Amino acid sequence: MGHIPDSIPRPLVRTNQWTIVAAVVLTWLTGFYWLLAIPLLAGAMGVTFDFNPIMRLARLFLRKPPSAYIPEERTDQKFNQLLATCFLLLALIGYAFDWPAVAYIFSAMVALAATVAICGFCVGCFIRYQWLRYRRKWS
Repeated sequence: MGHIPDSIPRPLVRTNQWTIVAAVVLTWLTGFYWLLAIPLLAGAMGVTFDFNPIMRLARLFLRKPPSAYIPEERTDQKFNQLLATCFLLLALIGYAFDWPAVAYIFSAMVALAATVAICGFCVGCFIRYQWLRYRRKWS
């Protein structure tokens, strides 16, 4: 088994974020809420098996070697992906059980976080940093 690098090229992370945003917006426009299953399953596979099919597909389109791109820390990405996966799952459950408030709140939160991350501020990274800081303070 090969070594898993400690970073992920930013274009792969951005592709994953755009996929989340697109799935949420298309769900809102079409009402076809099973579209949320695409980023949900990809994220769950990434968290569980370190294999995100969206990022793996996007890797085929990189024009430079992966190390030539701005790196994103793998542990931050895994934490963010866990949060996004949980929120997508809760949104999907909300849609499936016809709980529109749950569906829209969690889909809006994950779409907003992904959009803000695309713009340059990682909400999940901030949460993880604060959590690690809190743990160090009290340990």
